[in-house]
Amino acid sequence: MASTPIPRRRIGTSELETSVFALGSWHVYDRMHFEDTVALLRTAVDRGVDLFDVGVYAAPGSPPAFTDVLFSAAMRAAGIGRDEYLLSEKLWIEGWDSEHGFRPQLEAALFRVGSDRADLVVLGDLRRDDVALRDLVLDLDALRKSGLIRAWGVNNWSAANVQSLIDIAAEAGVDGPAIAQLKYSVSRRSIPDGAPFSRLWDQGLSMQASDVMEGGYLAGKTSTEREVGRDPGGIRQRIIDDVPAFVALAEELGGTPAQLAIAFTLTHPATATTLFGASSAAQFEANVGSLDLLERVGAEEIRARVAPFWADRGLVDPEGP
Repeated sequence: MASTPIPRRRIGTSELETSVFALGSWHVYDRMHFEDTVALLRTAVDRGVDLFDVGVYAAPGSPPAFTDVLFSAAMRAAGIGRDEYLLSEKLWIEGWDSEHGFRPQLEAALFRVGSDRADLVVLGDLRRDDVALRDLVLDLDALRKSGLIRAWGVNNWSAANVQSLIDIAAEAGVDGPAIAQLKYSVSRRSIPDGAPFSRLWDQGLSMQASDVMEGGYLAGKTSTEREVGRDPGGIRQRIIDDVPAFVALAEELGGTPAQLAIAFTLTHPATATTLFGASSAAQFEANVGSLDLLERVGAEEIRARVAPFWADRGLVDPEGP
């Protein structure tokens, strides 16, 4: 078991303070035996993890997904009260409308997960050009004032659009985005490490590092049957080709590839929390060992040693989508 306590960091300038690790639910709990899910969640909370990303990932017309419903049942079975953890929900811009805003979508998500509120909501990718950003900001402020949310952020938005949200919120005198969820790994660094987002970090925005193991490849796998996220820059084959060398480096540093992948994300000064999935309590405990690796090797050394695996350098615009 890892010996280093799990640190806590503030999410942006919001009131929320969270563990540096967050557990994600995307295609996780619906692949596990229920009793294993219960053991995983109980272990995570006991070890100090209190942020759980539980989005609704079934788009209209797609097969139904139940990972959030299973999370709700497993939390009850584990005896974990709602006041013991922070709930992060996804809100999809595709489901927003000018008459009702996000409220119906959020209430449906909360019903599925068995809660009356979300501590954090993260807006999904911005794929519509017919929505005024000011309307989104004011709608989210209304949800906050009604007690349905406490803070909000965005997922894979461009730096310019995030800056617009910050400016609109400041002008309106309401809370702006507290966190940006970005793909961040030893292979995908161009956006979080670039100048456009650096200016946002300087304004107090936090990062949630996601896709940190590239669907399992950076955990040492050269093939996976899991659904893996989008591939900006078309670099996935390069990542797969780098796996043997990355595994060798992790072993040289006295850790596992997953531990090295996670430890790297914690070296970024804007990282408030790193999001990963785990399919067992044992895998979770192993991942938490990334803290011991980081403490032993040091952030500067880790960043220097993983530099050869930066696969999207020069291939992805640091401004973001």
